[in-house]
Amino acid sequence: MQLSAARAARAGHHPHHGARTGIPCQDHDAELWFAERPADVELAKSLCGFCPLRDACLAGAVERSEPWGVWGGQLLVNGSVVASKRGRGRPRKNAAA
Repeated sequence: MQLSAARAARAGHHPHHGARTGIPCQDHDAELWFAERPADVELAKSLCGFCPLRDACLAGAVERSEPWGVWGGQLLVNGSVVASKRGRGRPRKNAAA
């Protein structure tokens, strides 16, 4: 049975079984930082919280206009930082304002 990226990250599973680096995106499955599910994106953002490279990672991603993914604890969509990832599908017609 294969673990999902989020479950693997929560369990501390590393696909390469190597030594931990202290850099979350190297210590966990890289797919987590490009996840589709909003909950997985929030998990990736939280894992970046104590990363020593967080500021440089975000600055580099913004400079390169990364099209998407979690960089430096922030979500980028179309090269811009956004607060959260919207779920798949159409927005609700009666969405709260």
